[in-house]
Amino acid sequence: MDYRPLGRSGIEVSAICLGTMTWGTQNTEQEGFAQMDLARERGVTFFDAAEMYPVPPSAETYGRTEEIVGNWLQSRACRDEIVVATKVTGPGSRFPYIRDGACRLDRKNIEAAIDTSLQRLKTDYVDLYQLHWPDRSTNIFGQLGYHPDPDDQSVPLAETLAVLDDLVKAGKVRTVGLSNETPWGTMSFLKLAELGKGPRMVSVQNPYSLLNRSFEVGQAEVAIREDCRLLAYAPIAAGVLSGKYLDGAQPAGARLTLYPQNSRYRTATSEPAVRKYVDLARRHDLRPEVMANAFVVSRPFATASIVGATSLEQLEIQLSAAEVQLSQEVLEGIEAIHAEHTIPCP
Repeated sequence: MDYRPLGRSGIEVSAICLGTMTWGTQNTEQEGFAQMDLARERGVTFFDAAEMYPVPPSAETYGRTEEIVGNWLQSRACRDEIVVATKVTGPGSRFPYIRDGACRLDRKNIEAAIDTSLQRLKTDYVDLYQLHWPDRSTNIFGQLGYHPDPDDQSVPLAETLAVLDDLVKAGKVRTVGLSNETPWGTMSFLKLAELGKGPRMVSVQNPYSLLNRSFEVGQAEVAIREDCRLLAYAPIAAGVLSGKYLDGAQPAGARLTLYPQNSRYRTATSEPAVRKYVDLARRHDLRPEVMANAFVVSRPFATASIVGATSLEQLEIQLSAAEVQLSQEVLEGIEAIHAEHTIPCP
């Protein structure tokens, strides 16, 4: 396992991060424990959660994922070995059960969110606390074009950063990061930190995979020059890059079979690209999902690839990507496909 600096925080994390968002819906607590045990055995030191997990979110399961992580940390007595990341929920009408449906990235919400996350995680501090998505209206979650909202009344970034600063000073948070953020937002937070307005962001957790390399446009340069690198989520595009959904297949128990409404990566434009990536991997005796994840891990602007699984077999496969070095021929093949299918899934 490769270990990398988390921005300028002084914290090191494994290049593979264990995603947790299925624990509490598709996975039981016992299965989550088994995944964390296996990941730890394989050298993973970085777990990522969120207060709104599991996904798909609901009032009945809200916070359950953090509880499972917390129960495991307590039972294994290994808190100091694991870099624990979680997130505060951004604004939106989908969560009437979170703080009475009035989620914002303001003092009241962030302070309430961190305190309840710490209780569920059974810890005194979170290593990395992330803003799950911006408070302002911007182009995220698959929207490439930017359409400004003239009525946008977002919480000022400086106000949000000031709250995070207080959490760091109180010892509740070691360092902070962004998620689903744009180049403008990232640079704005970094500029505020340079002006002494709060802690410096150390990472940006955004989607990145062979089907969505939009991070490379603008964000990649920021990531490298500012040491605020990518924590890539959906590195195998919700399993689509394994090829298991090709030709309309509906594998029993698979995520997009159970939740077809979450089919961001399973589209008419993605199918031809997926087929070519799958064929490329098989020509080189690689599992398609391993090739896809190894590509993400190899990017110079990435700190970690966040892998998720619903079985130990799937997790073993994803963890193996940390040991795979893609050949120049494979990399050239990937670029050729990318030139033809540049961003099939935003």
